[in-house]
Amino acid sequence: MFENNSRTEINELGEFGLIKKLTENIILKHQSSILGVGDDCAVISAEGSFRKVITTDMLVEGVHFDLSYTPLKHLGYKAVVANLSDIFAMNAIPEQITVSVAMSNRFSVEALEELYEGIYLACDKYNIDLIGGDTSNSKQNLILSITAIGVAHENELVYRNGAKENDLICVTGDLGAAYMGLQILEREKRIFIENPNVQPDIQHYDFIIGKQLKPECANKELAALKLAGIKPTSLIDISDGLASELFHLAEQSGVGVIIYEEKLPIDQQTFDTAIELNLNPPTVAFSGGEDYELLFTIKQDDFEKIKEIKDIHVIGYCTPAAEGMFSYTKSGTKLSLEKQGYKAF
Repeated sequence: MFENNSRTEINELGEFGLIKKLTENIILKHQSSILGVGDDCAVISAEGSFRKVITTDMLVEGVHFDLSYTPLKHLGYKAVVANLSDIFAMNAIPEQITVSVAMSNRFSVEALEELYEGIYLACDKYNIDLIGGDTSNSKQNLILSITAIGVAHENELVYRNGAKENDLICVTGDLGAAYMGLQILEREKRIFIENPNVQPDIQHYDFIIGKQLKPECANKELAALKLAGIKPTSLIDISDGLASELFHLAEQSGVGVIIYEEKLPIDQQTFDTAIELNLNPPTVAFSGGEDYELLFTIKQDDFEKIKEIKDIHVIGYCTPAAEGMFSYTKSGTKLSLEKQGYKAF
């Protein structure tokens, strides 16, 4: 059946190891293909000095979302945001999306209209055109795949590989909220399964549940950077967890990192819920996924400009690669950073 008779389990490689394995022999044949696999988006040439950036993402029921607590309208909105975040992570402006859906006969026309209502809301908010897609039958689960297209001048694009030693490491917004929202939703689901008469207790978790079910892109912070005349030296979005993205950025830039846990932006509700569930808040900030914030580096000379921008936080700095990846706790203990975060396989 296969020319190669050996067998390697996919989980031995993990998501990014699998991507590397499947794409390491790609040879770009067209001059217009400027960048293929390896960043938040692929980059192709456009008119003059402009570039088109393209990304695609797939959401599978039972893997990426649970319809027992995820409204279809929220799912449609979130699916768009997840893709647009990759466009913003190239310092580009999103313009179009295509949407492909596979569904079983569990879903009615009205259910799909609700899904698309969320998609249209996101398109309106971020000024995006829905320009096409595909529909197909699925035996059981709902599958949603979106491709997003953006544009930027070649001099404005920012990649993951531009960080330099002594650059400051920054994040937008706050971290860990979406993960804690997921923990609460999963807890309430378990309670409901055990006793369907018990009403969900979520009224005190509005912020973190909102971050899980209806996230937003960090485009306003990106616009504030441009207004201040700051161009990041490297940039990536935080979808799989801060620690995981730090490793991507550091490995591709050839640097090490030092992160200060006391500088991590953690909302009070996220902090309190982590303590309630016997979780360490900094660990949640490092490993929780689906924040869709931006992680980026800037030159030290830009610190005076950036410190006045709302919702942007300096959390550490880049070091020589040989010095490794570390964080300092509030008590001053130096800890080795681990590549923790969401694992697809």
